[in-house]
Amino acid sequence: MARVMSLRQYVARRLILCIFVLFGVSIITFFLARVVPSDPAALWVGPHARREEVERARKMLGLDKPLWVQYLIYIRNLLSGDLGISIYTHRPVLDDILMFLPASLELIVSGIFIGLILGIPLGVISAMRRDTLVDHVSRVYSIGGVSIPTFWLGMMLQLLFFKYLGILPAGGRVSSRLIMTHPITRRTGFYLIDTIITGNWIAFRDALTHLILPAMTLAAYPTGLVARMVRSTMVEVLEEDYIRTARAYGLPERVIAYLYALKNAIGPMITVLVLCFAYSLVETFLIEYVFDWPGLGRYASLAILATDYPAIMGITLFVTITYVSLNLVVDILLAFIDPRIRLR
Repeated sequence: MARVMSLRQYVARRLILCIFVLFGVSIITFFLARVVPSDPAALWVGPHARREEVERARKMLGLDKPLWVQYLIYIRNLLSGDLGISIYTHRPVLDDILMFLPASLELIVSGIFIGLILGIPLGVISAMRRDTLVDHVSRVYSIGGVSIPTFWLGMMLQLLFFKYLGILPAGGRVSSRLIMTHPITRRTGFYLIDTIITGNWIAFRDALTHLILPAMTLAAYPTGLVARMVRSTMVEVLEEDYIRTARAYGLPERVIAYLYALKNAIGPMITVLVLCFAYSLVETFLIEYVFDWPGLGRYASLAILATDYPAIMGITLFVTITYVSLNLVVDILLAFIDPRIRLR
């Protein structure tokens, strides 16, 4: 008979697996960055530098040492929180990531919020009207939201709302003239929060209108995912005896759906949303490029174009750590709720 591990043993096992994953990613990103046909030292000093300056930069960056020594130095610095110095910006990579991260998080949180607002009612209606035209349309929309390439959807929304309707801006985080007339005081890096804190309502309205299109684009995936998850869970729940009993008492279908049946879909939906958040951190890179959004995606694009391998490695590790950490949190929560997951 299978034995159930204690929660402490399960967490320790998952932590060891996470460490191996991060170690493997660090090796892959380090060596892939080193085989790129470019000279980081020459990029550091600029295109018109003398040979002596390039050699001096190579020693300063540690590129004159053997590859395995460079990797050990990289791991030592990484354990102390040092992701290296960006070749493109000449600033610590961690500082750059923390500077661009709020813009990406604001976009991701807004997209997932829209996904919840649209996905939950869509899934409930689809489950309550199973095998009807409404259900088929809802399922097609859900599958489309998960499958449609985000860059294509973003460009289509730009054509519709900016070019043809002219009601929303095509890109950027705020209007260029707003920076001069109503500058935003940076407190948290989240423009909507910063403008509310400082009472800059003109900037708030402008930032909100710039956020709508990229957030709608990012929301396509979580909307489809949440709708499908809610529908599949509720279809099973609606066949339970206590739902039939509630109907026999004459309770309205809306009360049965949202008060009794939907709560059984909340657990799996939270799990999906946590992982969706980590997935959106990568998905937003393309969206930021399409909408010229100044977040981690644009920073990553500039790093790739400049062959800025410390920045590329730093972003890769940051995304990996975020995804692994969120996945670990989900596993621990599920193991705490359902001990059967700890079976071995």
